[in-house]
Amino acid sequence: MLLTKESDYGARIIRALFDGTRKTVEDISTAEHIPHQYAYKILKKLQQAKLVVSIKGREGGYLLTKSANEITLYDIVTAIDKNAFINECLRESNNCPLKKLNTKDVCAMHVEFIRLQGILENEMKKRTMQEILINQNQKEC
Repeated sequence: MLLTKESDYGARIIRALFDGTRKTVEDISTAEHIPHQYAYKILKKLQQAKLVVSIKGREGGYLLTKSANEITLYDIVTAIDKNAFINECLRESNNCPLKKLNTKDVCAMHVEFIRLQGILENEMKKRTMQEILINQNQKEC
């Protein structure tokens, strides 16, 4: 899974909202060192995935729609990068030479990447953001 800078920013936005208080884009950007233009873009993706909600008006801002105990790193990554793969060959649109030859041979590397993709996805689903963030607060990074 190619974890992009946007995925990193998405996790950091969730961290900024972890305490349950409403925060503006400026609050989030400042606290998490995220450029404003990226924060808006990522917050929109997190809204579409129903992980955050935007509250309009003078007292507006953003809030989590779920408890951090219900959100995993997998949820965040897939909200940001819908088709996040560890290798490009796993994408349907990939132009693998073996696919072009219509061979029945199975690429050993492709099979290994599928296995690794599954392991990574399962690991990202195992712990909630609450577990991750509480452990972070108890230990030095």
